[in-house]
Amino acid sequence: MRIGPVAAAFAAAALLLTSCATPGAGDVGGPEQNILVVTTPTEPDSLDATNANNFAARLVFTSFCEKLYDVDDRLNIVPQLAAALPTVAADGKSLDIPIRPGVTFNDGTPLDAAAVKETLDRHRTLPTSARKNELSAIANVSVRDPMTVHIELKRPSAPLVAQLADRAGLIMSPTALHKLGDDFSTDPICVGPFTYSGRLSGSEIQFTKSDYYYDADKVKLRGIVYRFINNSGVATANLQAGSTQVAEHLDPSDALKLQAEPDARNRVLRSDTVAYQSIHINVRPEAGTPLSKSVDLRRAFEMSIDRNALNKAVWNDQNVVDCQPLPVQSALHSDVNCTPYDPEGARRIIAASGLPTPIPVELMVLTGSAPQREAQVIQAMANDVGFDVSVKPLDQVSALKLARSGDFDVYLQGWSGRVDPDGNTNDLVTTGGSNNFNGLSSPELDSLVQRAGSTNVPDQRRELYAQVIRQVADTHALLYLYHNRWFVGANKNVQGIEYYPDGIPRFKTAYFTH
Repeated sequence: MRIGPVAAAFAAAALLLTSCATPGAGDVGGPEQNILVVTTPTEPDSLDATNANNFAARLVFTSFCEKLYDVDDRLNIVPQLAAALPTVAADGKSLDIPIRPGVTFNDGTPLDAAAVKETLDRHRTLPTSARKNELSAIANVSVRDPMTVHIELKRPSAPLVAQLADRAGLIMSPTALHKLGDDFSTDPICVGPFTYSGRLSGSEIQFTKSDYYYDADKVKLRGIVYRFINNSGVATANLQAGSTQVAEHLDPSDALKLQAEPDARNRVLRSDTVAYQSIHINVRPEAGTPLSKSVDLRRAFEMSIDRNALNKAVWNDQNVVDCQPLPVQSALHSDVNCTPYDPEGARRIIAASGLPTPIPVELMVLTGSAPQREAQVIQAMANDVGFDVSVKPLDQVSALKLARSGDFDVYLQGWSGRVDPDGNTNDLVTTGGSNNFNGLSSPELDSLVQRAGSTNVPDQRRELYAQVIRQVADTHALLYLYHNRWFVGANKNVQGIEYYPDGIPRFKTAYFTH
């Protein structure tokens, strides 16, 4: 009798939580100082808006670096540093963005059209920029008048405004850019409710209330500290002990534990997010692995994964199982045929390959209890059909470096999701995309993605993205698992947190009650 791979892996994974120790809380923060301490499981890779590329950076930017646009609680795009939505030319190939008047950067210098142009040009041209693909439709940025930016496009771009509501729309102080250049991240200056005051690598980043913020009356905190704790159980323990006041990105099991507290010292905020989890399989010819060489073996690997059982075993059935990157909230989401869970079929494919079994696979995952639990369940499922999966845990910065260089076999990776479907496809599946970790390269796929982003007709976009998803599915190089439901634990005396479906909690209006 074969032992169920999910049950065995989940039992083993539970051992990860038994050896965790709660780190010292330090002497910065807390309600007595009116400084909010927030834990998050990963550390920002960079505080330079041009180069930053992980979710932790997106979270931290909300406190000190605002964008031209943002989203509201229904994922509508709304002005932030822009004074209004863009005025778009009739042919769709240019637009004007009015800039909010009376705004200053946190170094006291004014925000104007010239400052916006400088940041957008840097995003588009800096060799290390992670924003290039996001802004690839832009041909030129100019200053129409002191408070209006004019953007000329190579082609109509439906996703552009959504990109400007994300990191591509983050605007940095020209004075700081001129002073620091490539070292901007060491002392970043933007427009925001808080301003950077220090960073202890691997531990925390500190911010203090800005003296220059245009909306300062809404900011009640004296400061905010982001502390990095990659174990959800440890973060929960810190919250329960009162050494921190907010714990971002809790595992569902820990969120349920907080909800069941008898004295209700804490509460749980929930977001059905646009994020998703996926598996990247390296298909570059030089990878030289069994999976890179054979689409049939990649299909067998996908057939070995029971998405529903994975969701139940690791996430208490809290996520939305799906096999495509478009969020279920999107009007462009369409049904696609998923590769079915079929372990017997996977065994037949492996047997027909003629390769010695078990077939080796190295699965790269992020450090932390939840990713490793998930990796162990996938490992057990795949090993059950004839693979030999070894798990390689790495910190996020190291994992991204290997992923971008193509120096990996299989990578279990989450994507925090974007409001517009282009942000969930373009940079991840097109040739040369900075987040195209698996090395997909198809002129037909590239053309489909570009066409989908060049039309504003919903039915046309929906069909084009359906074709994109089907083509990616046929490669079995990028396996989508589910869309995330995320949880934030917060002390009951912390109010004013905004938590939207983009999965990013905002603390601009947070405050302590007594």
